[in-house]
Amino acid sequence: MSHLGRNSGMFTRVAKSVSSAAGHPATFIAAVAIVVIWAALGPVFKFGDTWQLVINTGTTIITFLMVFLIQNSQNRDTESMQIKLDELICVIKDANNALLDLEELDQKEIERIRQRFIAKARRSQGARDRDADDDGDGANDGRDT
Repeated sequence: MSHLGRNSGMFTRVAKSVSSAAGHPATFIAAVAIVVIWAALGPVFKFGDTWQLVINTGTTIITFLMVFLIQNSQNRDTESMQIKLDELICVIKDANNALLDLEELDQKEIERIRQRFIAKARRSQGARDRDADDDGDGANDGRDT
């Protein structure tokens, strides 16, 4: 394994751990406690520039680092979900296998395919509506007799 591969694996492990911890209610409570303590110390430091700089610097650094961790987690989740969807498409008998690499297409091509599926859904809805009208159950279908 290359040095880069080891670092990537370590980053993924750290990202997973930090993401898990960041989403925990105790982490939120700790963050609120830090803000409350910071605010309570305001009078001690006469609400000075250093007092403000502490919270501004801390939150900026944490936010900056969390952006990368959140993006990493989202990328892994999206890729995992895509693989699972690809597997479902592969095992369904009459599935459109052309959709397997849909995420690789540009936005214009995706929109063209989406419009085809919208049209297909409308045709399907129309067929269901016609079947409901033809079911002969004697129910009043809204037409005057």
